Amino acid sequence: MLTDTPRTILVTGASSGFGALTVRALAEAGHTVYAGIRQTATRNAPAVADLGRHAAAHRVSLHAVDLDVTSQDSADAAVAHVLAAEGRLDVVVHNAGHMVTGPAEAFTPGQLADLYDVNVLGAQRVNRAALPHLRERGEGLLVWIGSSSTRGGCPPFLAPYFAAKAAMDALAVSYAGELIRFGIDTAIVVPGAFTSGTNHFAHAGTPADTERAAAYDERYGALLAGLDQRLAALVPPDADAAQVAEAVVRLVDLPAGRRPLRTHVDPSRDGSEVVSAVADRIRADFFHRAGLEDLLTAGSSL
Repeated sequence: MLTDTPRTILVTGASSGFGALTVRALAEAGHTVYAGIRQTATRNAPAVADLGRHAAAHRVSLHAVDLDVTSQDSADAAVAHVLAAEGRLDVVVHNAGHMVTGPAEAFTPGQLADLYDVNVLGAQRVNRAALPHLRERGEGLLVWIGSSSTRGGCPPFLAPYFAAKAAMDALAVSYAGELIRFGIDTAIVVPGAFTSGTNHFAHAGTPADTERAAAYDERYGALLAGLDQRLAALVPPDADAAQVAEAVVRLVDLPAGRRPLRTHVDPSRDGSEVVSAVADRIRADFFHRAGLEDLLTAGSSL
């Protein structure tokens, strides 16, 4: 269904997974969409070509823009490109991220820093590029693609990824209160463990310290080798990663000021929705006691 109010949208990490699904769904809903993809002329050239074919076949406004969230210059250039082409930017979808699996001890501090750089600092760079425009206009929307691991049942051997997603969630919640008086909405989409329809597990990073990783093999080797199968067993067979993209489309199409802070898309039902409801209710209670209730997102309640 086409929207009555087309918006200009930038989605980070759009070469595959949730990002690739989301840019296509948003474009087909009638929006002008820029798919942020790094290394568009080299490594991800096939993804860019596929994006172009999709745009032509469906006659939608869908474009690739070179965006490496680990570079402030790249983020600034990507946003500048969108503004030069369209004259406006309405929505930013923070989707770029990377997963790793393995014993937490075996990851070097540098590896954790690199993961944090993509999953957390990347969003900060894009915000610094985009927010001056959104604040000047007095409207806009930030959508953050989080993870149910932040508050749900988080299995072991995904610690660096879970830690980065928890940091991203905390950043998003703080931004929600800091931007609401500028007319900028915040929405956090919380996917569960989709083990198909994305390349998260297939492309997951591994520890650099192989000697320490090997020390865990005797006690945990079988568990680690079958972790994705264990998670997949919790997901109903009809679960579709495209549901995450559909949730983003619905949020974008809602009227300003009426978008919920969190939208859970978790077929595995790991409990994140229950815990988040309590945590967000406590936050709302604190804000009311502190006289900050006007900073609460729509749907926040005691």
